[in-house]
Amino acid sequence: MERLQKVIAEAGITSRRKAEELILNGKVKVNGKVVKELGTKVSFEDEIEVNGEPINKEEKVYYLFNKPKKVICSVSDPHNRITVNDYFRDINKRVFPVGRLDYETTGLIIMTNDGEFAQQMMHPSKHIEKTYEVEVEGIFTDKMAKHLTNGIMIEGKKTLPAIVEIAQTSKRKNISLLKITIFEGRNREIRKMMEYFNCDVKRLKRIQYGFLTLGNLRQGEYRKLRSYEIKKLINLVK
Repeated sequence: MERLQKVIAEAGITSRRKAEELILNGKVKVNGKVVKELGTKVSFEDEIEVNGEPINKEEKVYYLFNKPKKVICSVSDPHNRITVNDYFRDINKRVFPVGRLDYETTGLIIMTNDGEFAQQMMHPSKHIEKTYEVEVEGIFTDKMAKHLTNGIMIEGKKTLPAIVEIAQTSKRKNISLLKITIFEGRNREIRKMMEYFNCDVKRLKRIQYGFLTLGNLRQGEYRKLRSYEIKKLINLVK
């Protein structure tokens, strides 16, 4: 569900502020009834008319994107840094990321224009698994891994149990390569987990989201999600 004025604006009819004025002035109908309340939420199935004309609602699109390093997970940036949206200029639709990967983190993120879908995917109660490759400075031990599988305290709240695999350690290079699966969407959670053990993160890459993997996608590339993948994602959070 999305706010009515946002849906009108995204249909390209007018700005969101103008859309609010049209609603307040009784110029908008939802399913044949005049709506004057700005808080009204509508779904893709609702029939919306503005000044007696039905709006053409934007087709919903869903992409799997391999985010490069030093790219902002935002539709715009006040400091003119590269954003994920800069990679989607040619699709003629406004899309946004489902959740975030931080500036230095690479890997899998979903891009869409479907607000309701995004909210379902990001809801804290859904616990969609997300798997990361993590390279850290230092030797990560089995004892540390066990702490993560039991949950640790970060900013006054215990993390959900994680799945941790120590893929490789090198005493000569003083690095460890880990594979960590988490089931919540706390901000910079993997990095904060490593800070807990005083381990400096050298490289962080998300390699899986639910059942989705990057496959052959190179950094900066994307592909459309297939219809069965979209349905499977929605079923994950039902």
